Amino acid sequence: MKFKSVLEQSSPVDFREALCSGIAPDGSLYVPELLPSLSVEFISSLPEKSFQEIVVKTLSLFLEEMPGEALERIVRQSLTFPIPLVRLEEHLFLLELFRGPTLAFKDVGARFMAQALSYYLGQEERETTILVATSGDTGSAVAHGFFNVSHITVYVLYPSGKISRLQEQQMTTLGGNIRAIEVEGTFDDCQKLVKQSLADRELVNARNLTTANSINIGRLLPQITYYVWAMAQWQKQFKQNDEKPVVVVPSGNFGNLTAAVYAKWIGTPIKGFLAATNANDVVPEYFQAGVFTPRSSVQTYSNAMDVGNPSNLARLQALYRFDVQKMKNDIQAISITDTQTLEEIKRTYERTGHVIDPHTAVGVAAARAMNIKAPTIIASTAHPAKFQEVIQLALGKEVPLPVQLQEALDKQKLSVKIPADFTVWRKALLADATTR
Repeated sequence: MKFKSVLEQSSPVDFREALCSGIAPDGSLYVPELLPSLSVEFISSLPEKSFQEIVVKTLSLFLEEMPGEALERIVRQSLTFPIPLVRLEEHLFLLELFRGPTLAFKDVGARFMAQALSYYLGQEERETTILVATSGDTGSAVAHGFFNVSHITVYVLYPSGKISRLQEQQMTTLGGNIRAIEVEGTFDDCQKLVKQSLADRELVNARNLTTANSINIGRLLPQITYYVWAMAQWQKQFKQNDEKPVVVVPSGNFGNLTAAVYAKWIGTPIKGFLAATNANDVVPEYFQAGVFTPRSSVQTYSNAMDVGNPSNLARLQALYRFDVQKMKNDIQAISITDTQTLEEIKRTYERTGHVIDPHTAVGVAAARAMNIKAPTIIASTAHPAKFQEVIQLALGKEVPLPVQLQEALDKQKLSVKIPADFTVWRKALLADATTR
C-alpha cells in the first residue's frame, strides 16, 4: 500500500514515510493511493469478531509493510478500552468513543500512532519531535498517548482561554517529554503554526518534525476501525432487517468523518453520513454554495469543533474527485447553534437519563433536525464531565468527575505562552533544539 499526496505533486510513499513526515513535500495531506476492500466473508462474520480482531484485519489492509505480529502488538498496547454501541432512543444509538484514558475519541488514533511511531523509531534508533495543534481534546489525547513513549518529544499548541479548564489541565500537567504551548489566538492560528513548521526545511531537519493532528495519516487510519466495529455491534445486538444505518459525526477538522467515509468505501455496510457542525459552518455552506470559503473560527460550547478551515476536507474532496455533488450523494451537513446544543443536552437527559457532552449533543440535535428515519448511529466523542460549565448551563447541575479528571485538576499547570507569530515560535523551537 502506497500513500499519495492530495495534490499529487510528490512521489507516493510507504506508511512509515507518511507517518514520520506528517504531510507531503508538496504541502498537502497523504491519502491511500487506492482504497482496499474488506472481503464479503469478513463483513458477514463481523458479529463474531472482537474489537481487536477487527482493528488488526482492517489496518492490515493499509499497513501491508508492517509485520503481522508487530501490528497485533501495537493494537494490544494501544487499544485497551471498550467502545460500546448503546441505544439512546428507539432508532438512535450512541457509539461511545470516550472510554479511553483522556475520555475522548481521539485516544484511539493518538495511542495507536504513538506506538506505531515508536516502533519505527526504535528500529532506526533516532528521535523525533511531534507538533500538534488542538482545539480541545486532541491535545490531551496526544499528550497522554505519547507520554513517556521512547524516542519522542511532543509540543502541544492550544488557543489561550478557548478550551475548558479540564481540557487544559489534562495537557499541561504531564511534563517530561510533553511541552504545552499556550498560543494567544485561535485554533486556526495554532494549526497554521504547525503547518508552517512542517513546511520549514531547516526546522524539520533540526527537530525531525512530524505532527499528530488528524492531518497525519497515522492518526486517521485507526479511526476507520471503530466504524467497522460499530457495524459489528449493530448487526449482533440491534439489526432487525436489511436496513443500513446512517452515521452522524460531530465535525470540526473533519478527520473523524473522513474515517467514517473510508469505512464505507472499504465495504462496511453504512447507508450514508451526516456531518454535524456547530456555528463554524464552512462545510454546510460549501455543500450549499459549491464553493469552499474558509474563515476564522468562532468560539462555541462544543469547542473541540471550533475550526474555520478544516484540513481533512481536502481528503474528502480528493476521494470524490473534487465533485461536491457526488460528495452530497453520501454526506449531508448541518449546523447546530449553541442554543440548540444546550436544548439537546436537556432534552436527551429528560427523555433518557443520559448526560451527553456538547459535541455529542450537536450530533444528536443534527439527527433530530434532519428527521432521519433510518437507524442512526451517532459518534459520542467525549465524556460530559470534561465540560462542566456547559452541563451546568443546560441541566443546572454538574457531572461527577471521573478519577483521571480529578487528578488532572489537582496538578500544577506547566505551559509556555507565546503570540500567534511564526517568527517567535520558530526561534523558541530552534532554541529548545540546542538545549536538549
